[in-house]
Amino acid sequence: MNGHEQVTTAGRLRVRSAAVTRRVVLQGISGSGKTTLGRSLAEALGVPFVETDALVHGPGWTETGDAELRELLAPTVEGGGGWVLDSDYRRKLGTYVMEHADTVVWLDLPLSLCLRRLWRRTHGRLRNAEELWNGNRESWRGAFWGWESLFLYAVRKHYAQRRQLRELLALPELAHVDVVRLRTPTAVESWMGTIAESAAPDAG
Repeated sequence: MNGHEQVTTAGRLRVRSAAVTRRVVLQGISGSGKTTLGRSLAEALGVPFVETDALVHGPGWTETGDAELRELLAPTVEGGGGWVLDSDYRRKLGTYVMEHADTVVWLDLPLSLCLRRLWRRTHGRLRNAEELWNGNRESWRGAFWGWESLFLYAVRKHYAQRRQLRELLALPELAHVDVVRLRTPTAVESWMGTIAESAAPDAG
């Protein structure tokens, strides 16, 4: 297997072309590459990219309220054009984003790979005191300590997502959504190449 699978409750589907894939939300744990892929995908499609953490985490790590977050996203999500979001923030918005999407890209990469990437990213941010969104910086405590720590949350979400995502996408209100499940970095690169090729101006 090449690590690429496109499924819905009806089974396998063809890979959508860029002409069809226009409203995309990514799924995956921290370290899976959602934001990196999201930026590249939005650029290839010629649509806006939204890094949702920048909207959710206010100064001092204060969290944007659910209703306010929905208002911030509504002009993009409901605007009629294409878009790419690197998360649907389901715990705050329910299925709101997915209901407006045409495609879910699930980065279901090996947990060990995601944790290695997450370590490199987090260590670099801590070492350099890198500013993230709205003046926030990661801390050693937030990354490694407690039930909600960055790394423990990633492990928990990895297993929970594998249990829950298929059930979620079986909901009638999400019957229109196609799902691309990518399980290896090679599969991610291959799928992105297919999208970029079909989005090229001279693509037939």
